Amino acid sequence: MVDRWNRVVLIFVASFFFLFVHTLEQQLLVSRQERLALFQLRSSLGLRASYWPIESDPCTSWAGIQCTNGRVTGINISGFRRTRRGSRNPQFSVDALRNLTLLSSFNASNFALAESIPDWFGLHLPSLQVLDLRSCFINGVIPLTLGNLSSVIRLYLSDNNLTSVIPPSLSQLAGLSVLDLSRNLLTGSIPATFGDLGNLTLLDMSSNFLSGAIPAGIATLSRLQFLNLSENSLSSSIPAQLGDLSGLVELDLGFNSLSGSVPVELRGLRSLRRMVLRNNFLSGSLPGDLFVSLTQLQFLITSHNGFSGVLPDVLWSVPSLQLLDVSVNNFTGLLPNMSSTAKASAAFFNVSLNLLYGSLTPVIGMFNFMDLGGNYFEGPVPISARGKTFLSRNCLQRVADQRFATDCASFYSDRNLSFDNFGAPKTAQPTASPESENKIHKSVIILASVLGSVGFLAVVVSIGVLLIVCKQKGVTTNQRSNCVGPDPAGGSSPPPGVLLNVSTQCDAFTYQQILQAASEFNDTNLIKHGHSGDLFSGKLEGGIPVIIKKIDLQSSVQRETYMSELEIFSKVSHPRLVPLLGHCLENENEKYLVYKRMPYEDLSSSLFKESKPDDDCLQSLDWITRLKIAIGAAEGLSYLHQECTPPLVHRDIQASSILLDDKYEVRLGSLSEVCAQEGDFHQNRITRLLRFPQSSDQAASGSGTPNGTCAYDVYCFGKVLLELVTGKLGLSSSTDTTTKEWLEAALPYISMHDKELVTNIVDPSLVIDEDLLEEVWAMAIVARSCLNPKPTRRPLMLYVLKALENPLKVVRTEHAASAMLRTTSSRGSWSAALFGSWRQSSSAAMSHKAEGGNSFKHSGTTGSIGSERIGSSSNRRHLKEIFPEPLDMGRGGEN
Repeated sequence: MVDRWNRVVLIFVASFFFLFVHTLEQQLLVSRQERLALFQLRSSLGLRASYWPIESDPCTSWAGIQCTNGRVTGINISGFRRTRRGSRNPQFSVDALRNLTLLSSFNASNFALAESIPDWFGLHLPSLQVLDLRSCFINGVIPLTLGNLSSVIRLYLSDNNLTSVIPPSLSQLAGLSVLDLSRNLLTGSIPATFGDLGNLTLLDMSSNFLSGAIPAGIATLSRLQFLNLSENSLSSSIPAQLGDLSGLVELDLGFNSLSGSVPVELRGLRSLRRMVLRNNFLSGSLPGDLFVSLTQLQFLITSHNGFSGVLPDVLWSVPSLQLLDVSVNNFTGLLPNMSSTAKASAAFFNVSLNLLYGSLTPVIGMFNFMDLGGNYFEGPVPISARGKTFLSRNCLQRVADQRFATDCASFYSDRNLSFDNFGAPKTAQPTASPESENKIHKSVIILASVLGSVGFLAVVVSIGVLLIVCKQKGVTTNQRSNCVGPDPAGGSSPPPGVLLNVSTQCDAFTYQQILQAASEFNDTNLIKHGHSGDLFSGKLEGGIPVIIKKIDLQSSVQRETYMSELEIFSKVSHPRLVPLLGHCLENENEKYLVYKRMPYEDLSSSLFKESKPDDDCLQSLDWITRLKIAIGAAEGLSYLHQECTPPLVHRDIQASSILLDDKYEVRLGSLSEVCAQEGDFHQNRITRLLRFPQSSDQAASGSGTPNGTCAYDVYCFGKVLLELVTGKLGLSSSTDTTTKEWLEAALPYISMHDKELVTNIVDPSLVIDEDLLEEVWAMAIVARSCLNPKPTRRPLMLYVLKALENPLKVVRTEHAASAMLRTTSSRGSWSAALFGSWRQSSSAAMSHKAEGGNSFKHSGTTGSIGSERIGSSSNRRHLKEIFPEPLDMGRGGEN
């Protein structure tokens, strides 16, 4: 019996062993020709041994190799890194693929192939079904022979430098379901023969230079679900035949030159979820019948066109609508008739910069966020809409940043409409009575006498001013020479020591490397023309994204800022400053600086981002990230102001100079303007007395503060903080009258005594609870303090940083008596410096810092919740003492 069971077990083990060996033989690469082809590919592409180890079997141990029955069927080298030798001269060397006759998939995305696609590529891969060459640095043209890949199903060629026209031969790929040619340099028109691609489900040719009309033949692609032709130069009108694409889910025609009206035939797009028509020359009205059938529509963006007429009422009955943006058009009339029973489900609703008017109904409060700015709405604002509706530049009552009453009255008068001016500022002056006229006459006589006396004193004071100016002329010259970099008048080359110091901190690139990285400085790589040089995007060998600044030394301005910037990088180094990766100083008249490119670019472009199609609403930076960015920027400025000797002034603090890496860590950019602080800005009282007074406009805009002082940076940083709080884009970069008026209207909503006031200006897209609202309130208070028109009363950046790191201490008021004791006894603490005695000069505060030692280290406070109103007069008096309210922005500067 035992022998019988032993035989059964032996047979079972033997069967399992033979099955295992047979399976292993199927997995191992059995074709000697294909093994040789893979080793040739390994060598020609310069792949690292860690990916494809030479002593192992390719089918079982090589990354990205897929085999079936011992034959190679798939290769995926996406994101692989070359060897050092291979990365020096990357080439499209894939000749060995000819011998892989069963290859069905080749994915080389994000791998630097460079050069152009060889012509044979479409002739010797009969089984290829998936070809993915995205972001491979490929240049040249699309070979005509790609039309011979009869088996290909998905073709990705996006994010390269492909030029010339799209070959009509691609229409021979009858089985093609995905064609992605986006983000290249393709020109010409879209081939009319693309209508033959009957199996196509995705067609993306966005971000090219295509021109001409949209071929009507595309409407025959019955299986098409995604059509993206945005960011080209397509003209003519939108083909009405596109309405036949009943299965289309996304249609993006934005950023073209399309004209005419929107054809009502598009109502046939019953599966459409996303329609983007922005930034064209479309006109006429939006047909209401169009939206009756688009019941699946989630995103509708028609901004920056020439649409007119009224908004169709049916827009409010689209059940799935999440985003509606019809801003910057010529829509007029009242808002669509919205009853309280209407389904207002849009998360983001933007009708700004149109000609809409009338009163606001409580129904608008049903939306998550609405932007009604730049219209002519009148009357009161419903309670339900407060805090989540952007209402600037209208004719509303008791709302900041509104139009002038005369402008509103004229608009309504031109349309034979009545304007409710209740609550608006009066523009006409009352007629004076005879008694008041006599008083005015006497006042004029008295005023004339006073002015005569003042005139005599002015002559004496002017003589004194001239003497002081002459005496300090030499001192001023010396102060200006303290700016980092050579004297602008000199125009000489930077000292050899500067270049030597920079060279030890970063790499030196050859001109050919720079030229290749910037794609020969093609216009498509140009980011902007800066006063310190032209900025280009580029990629170094290995795919490292960079920003390259091209500096023309024949321009005196660029020469001076270039030498100043080199000096900065040779002397300072801090994690909060943008990394300088290298330079190219070979050419006599042109120099190049290479910086690391930040994944999230800068604050101005990251505060709000358009949502992806599958998102429910616009993406907006959450409060935790915004506070993190504010602290990071304050750390960088604090380093420049307090840790550098002499203190360095950035002079260009705004949202676009606050760069963000992939974790939203801050790197300060725009360092070409950095210079040493101009002497002692806080002059003595006699000097300030004899100085010519600033106008209120200068004080309010910060222009009254010399931009070579740290106080100027603090003012600019205050506008950045306010931009983070309110979400008002462009606030930190603008100094025009509109911005000044907005600040004058917004700052009264920031009060130490009333937290609820700040909700009137808080970014409506912020989702915050009660505790986070306290932090928002605290940042707003710090921002207003930085915007004090008196430079000497603005806090040091060191204390601004400490306040942002401890926002709840700014607004919580428990233990007021002990706080007062700490304020009077410990002048070295940040709270004392920021909230206690702002009348001190910065030099006095610096001496207190030195005396305070490690007094900045302190424990957290477990105070009461700041949502409680300050009830007692003693608390209010105490708060006013530790945190004096900044002067109104409309007042003059220092006296």
